[in-house]
Amino acid sequence: MSLQNKLTEAFKVNTKNVTVENYKKEAFEAFSQKGFPTTKDEEWKYTSLRSILKNEYGIESAKATSVTAETIAPYLVDGVDSYKLIFVDGVFNTSLSDTVEEISVKLLSEAIEDASYEDIFKNKYNSLAKGQTSLTDLNTAFTNEGVIIEVAKSKVVSKPVELVYLASGETSAMLLQPRNLIIVGENAQVKFIERHQSITDVATFNNVVTEVFVGQNAIFDLYKIQNDKNNASLVDATFVAQERDTVASVYTFSFGGNITRNNLSFYQNGPGCDSILNGVTILEGDQLVDNHTLVAHKSPDCQSNETYKGIYGGKSTGVFNGKVIVDQAAQRINAYQQNDSVLISDTATINSKPQLEIFADDVKCSHGCTIGQLDKSALFYMQQRGIPKVEAEALLMFAFCSDAIKEVKIPGLKRKINQLMADKLGVNIRFDEI
Repeated sequence: MSLQNKLTEAFKVNTKNVTVENYKKEAFEAFSQKGFPTTKDEEWKYTSLRSILKNEYGIESAKATSVTAETIAPYLVDGVDSYKLIFVDGVFNTSLSDTVEEISVKLLSEAIEDASYEDIFKNKYNSLAKGQTSLTDLNTAFTNEGVIIEVAKSKVVSKPVELVYLASGETSAMLLQPRNLIIVGENAQVKFIERHQSITDVATFNNVVTEVFVGQNAIFDLYKIQNDKNNASLVDATFVAQERDTVASVYTFSFGGNITRNNLSFYQNGPGCDSILNGVTILEGDQLVDNHTLVAHKSPDCQSNETYKGIYGGKSTGVFNGKVIVDQAAQRINAYQQNDSVLISDTATINSKPQLEIFADDVKCSHGCTIGQLDKSALFYMQQRGIPKVEAEALLMFAFCSDAIKEVKIPGLKRKINQLMADKLGVNIRFDEI
C-alpha cells in the first residue's frame, strides 16, 4: 500500500474545535488532490522524495519511550543556558523539558480544546501555511501536537528557547509532523534554537510547519541545526510575517541527514522591516539539501539580506532557489541575495537559481551565484608555510562560510556550529579561536 493510500485510510478528525476540524478536512482534501510532490513539479525539479516514501511509516505517535536526559544531552547546545522544550516521537516530554516562566507555552493538543485560543486559531493558525504546498496541507491535516508560544508585549526573553524534536524509533519507521506557532508581541525580543533529530537506525521522515508572527518593533531570531543521521529525512516549512520596524532572522545550518528540504518564506507587511536569511551547508556521501527561500517585499523602506554558502563532497547534491518579490508599493527597498558553492569532489552537484521579480521602480536589488573549487594558489601558499593539506583545506572552507555565521548572536551556539563544521570537515581545529 502506498503511503498516500495509507494516510487516506488513517485520516480522522478527533477535536471539539470546529475551526481546527474544518482546517484539517480542507487541508486533507487539498493534499489528496495534489499528492506528494514529484520532480515533475518545477519547485521540486531536483529533489525526489521517491526513496523515502517507499518506507513503511508508523503514522500514530508513540505513547511511551525510554529516552532519558543522558540520551538527549548530545543534541542540546553545550554552554548555553536555555529553556528546553523536548518532544519525543511527537509527544511532549514533561520530565525532559523546562518550565518556562517568561513566555506563554501551550501544547497544540491542549490549545485545540481551550476556548481562550479560539481567536488564535481563527486569525493566525494556518493563515500563512494554508495551501502553500501539499506537504504543508498534509501537516495541517495530521498534526496533533506541537507548541503555541506567545511572547508578551515589550518582553525581552533572557534565555534562548530550544525546541528539540526527537525520533526514538522504538517501534518502527516514523512519519512525524510537528507544528509550531510563534507569536512575538510588540517591542519584544526572543531567540529560538530548533533541532529535529533521529536517535535510531530506522527511517524517519519529519514534515514540519512553523508559522511566526513578529509584532511591531520586535526582534526575532531562529537558528536551525540540521545534523541528522543518514536514515532521517526532513521537509521543513517556516513562514515569517513581519509588521513594521521589525528585525527577523533565520539561520539554517545543514550538515547531515538523507534528504533535507527547507522552505523558508518571509512576508514584510509594514515599512521598516529587516529580514535576514543565512545558511551554511556541508555535505558528503549521497546527502541532499534543498533550500527554497522567498522574501516578499510588500511595503516601502525595507531591506533583506540573504547569504547561503555550500560545500559539497562525495556524490552529494545541493539545491538553492531564492526568490525575491518586490511589490509595486514596496518603494525604496534594498534586497541583497547571494549563493556561493564549492564543489570538493568531481561527483558532487549544485543547482542554483536566484530570482528577482520587481514591480517597483525606486529599489536597489542585487543577486548573485558563484560555483567553484578551492583556491589552489591559497592552498599551496598555506602548505608552503607548514600547514598540512587537510587542515589548510578546512581553514579555507571555514573562511568561505564565515560570512554566513559571523552574525550568530548566541556565543555558545556559535561555538557549537564551529565544532560541527570542524567535525564535518574531518579536522581537530577550534574555529572559534581563529
